[in-house]
Formats: sequence, structure tokens, C-alpha cells
Amino acid sequence: MTVNIRQHLTDLSTPLVMGILNVTPDSFYSGSRAMTEEAVLRQASQLIADGADIIDVGACSTRPGSTPATADEEMRRLDMALPVLRRQWPDIPLSIDTFRADVARRCVEQLGADIINDIGGGEMDKAMFGTVAELKVPYVLTHSADLTSSSTPVEDVCLWLAQRLDELHLLGVADVLVDPGFGFGKTLEQNFELMSRLSCLQALQAPLLVGISRKSMIWRTLDCAPEQSLNGTTVLNTIALQAGANILRVHDVRAARETISLYNACFSHSA
Repeated sequence: MTVNIRQHLTDLSTPLVMGILNVTPDSFYSGSRAMTEEAVLRQASQLIADGADIIDVGACSTRPGSTPATADEEMRRLDMALPVLRRQWPDIPLSIDTFRADVARRCVEQLGADIINDIGGGEMDKAMFGTVAELKVPYVLTHSADLTSSSTPVEDVCLWLAQRLDELHLLGVADVLVDPGFGFGKTLEQNFELMSRLSCLQALQAPLLVGISRKSMIWRTLDCAPEQSLNGTTVLNTIALQAGANILRVHDVRAARETISLYNACFSHSA
């Protein structure tokens, strides 16, 4: 399985690591925040040194209970961060974490972003799918519907993603990655049911991106803080790899890289 990033077919047979860089003051994990050019360079340098294949830049927190930044504020933060990253590392793929089509367009056309990572799944801005089709860049389709009253959450996630995959393909979008949206519109129990049956998403025949890094399903279950949830993240990332995850989106790149290396060492010779 491959994805076309920066006009290059990137092989996903070995999972990739997407490192999180938040240019927001209110993201739920303080260790991912960078609000100045110096902090952006420092944070990105560490992500790359630890083995990040992609850097995912977010400028609008979507954590539960938060008030999203305005489009102008989101864009102001990205105007600060993306040029710095692109000048320093001209070849590393940059993903823009936004649900706004206009923001995505400007980041791709003017600021050098290569991937659109939309936690809204095209629902928070109805112009997003058409914009992605015009821009011809890889798109991360995230499940974000409210399933809290559903008795069949895994089936509902698969159907929701399949319907939107069809819509995107009809529009001519060739490279779509699916993200089951852990933590978005799901109860704690539903999140774990989805994790336990994650391999069901292989039926979609699309690259699978999993982002469970330090999320509340971990620290609420373990009765700890996000800062203490790295071990739990590693456990769930291992389960995600067993289910066929192609990209791990994480705050802690070195730990994810080591997880992938050990997983591959165990299973690379299996039939």
C-alpha cells in the first residue's frame, strides 16, 4: 500500500510515524505546544531527530470542551509556523491539522503543506471535500459523528467512513487515509470496542491512521494525567499495529518508532 506525498509514492508496508506539533496555547498535552518560531524549531528538531516521517501541525485545539480559535487566529499561527518549518526542512512532509477548507487551501497553496488532516471528516466545513479534490493532496478522513447512543459503534464507523470514501473517490481524490477518530463522539467503552475490533477497518482498503496518543481513553482508564500516559499509549499503539495501522500519530515519536521496530522484529518473518 502506498500514498502519494509530494509527488512521491511513499511505501506504507512499514508503518510511518506522524509527530504532533501544536501551535496552540490550549492543546490538552502541554508537551506538544510551541508558540514562537524558536519553540517551533526546537520542537520540530526533536520530532525529526526521534524519527518522525511526517510533522502534523495544528493551530486550533479541538479537545473536548474547548472553544476553537477563530479562522483568523488559526491562520495567524500557521503563518508563523509553516514557513519556518519549510525553510529549515524543505523535504519533510508537512500535514495541516484543520477542519476549515479555506485554511487548508492557503496552507497547501502558499505555505508548503502536503497533507490535509481533517478531524471534521468534511462535516464541519462542507467545502472541504471539493477543496481537497482541487488541491490533489492526501487527505486524512476522520470519523467524527456522535455515536454515544449507538449499539453498533464499530459497524457505524465503518459505514460512515465507507460512504465518505466513495464520495471522495467520485470527486477524484486518489489518496485518502482513514482515521477512526478515537475520542470523537464516542464513549469510553465504545473507544475500547473500536480498538479491539480495529482490524475491521481493513475492509475499507484504505491506509489506516491511528491517533490515540495520550488521549483521555488512556488516562481516564489508568486514573492518571496525560503527562503520565505514555506507557498506555505504547500499549494501544502496539494493538493498533497488530490491527494493520499504517501511520501512528503521536506526541512521543521515539517511543512510537521503537514500538514499530520491535513489532516488525517480532512479525516480519511470520507467514
